Amino acid sequence: MIGTKKWKERIIINLNNIGAKIKQMRLRAKKTQQQVADECGISKSLLSKIENGQTASAIATLSKISEALKVPLSWLLDDHEDRDLVLLPRNKRQFKVGDDNMGYSYELLANRSQFTGVEPTIVHVTPRDMNVREESYTHSQDEFIYVLEGAIHLRYEGKKHYMEQGDSAYFKGDKPHLFIPVNNEPARVLTIFIDNNL
Repeated sequence: MIGTKKWKERIIINLNNIGAKIKQMRLRAKKTQQQVADECGISKSLLSKIENGQTASAIATLSKISEALKVPLSWLLDDHEDRDLVLLPRNKRQFKVGDDNMGYSYELLANRSQFTGVEPTIVHVTPRDMNVREESYTHSQDEFIYVLEGAIHLRYEGKKHYMEQGDSAYFKGDKPHLFIPVNNEPARVLTIFIDNNL
């Protein structure tokens, strides 16, 4: 069982950095906030708050924003310079999370070029007693998952699939999906987002 308190204490929120990158890439793409918001199916007000570091956002929303701006999600979330070789000791990794109500927090395993189409992360699945959302997610990338610890129900297109430590799956991210904890226990899932359009 994962110590919920332990990993929550290590969570680091860097909303300002995320917002600054979004604004930087939006301006470089010569798009208005309204244009990006419309592409992502969110309000201009929400996008403005995200850009200004005033609010957290679900990983699915950030994924849609990164797609609209044509940059990988992990580049958007990370705050290190791009480089060819990425060595990231465990004790130097940081958790990035927007809000427990998202249902997930996520740990970036590597920072790569913004033009790389593979994004490795560890997703920490939030227990149900934290009032997490039940709405499924969609995003443009394919997704490979491997359960590192605990167990989840993978809800995919309305059907639940039980997965425990050592189980894996590959699926299309544009289909509605959600990780649901089993027996109200947190879980850790290696998740690799794969952009087949690059």
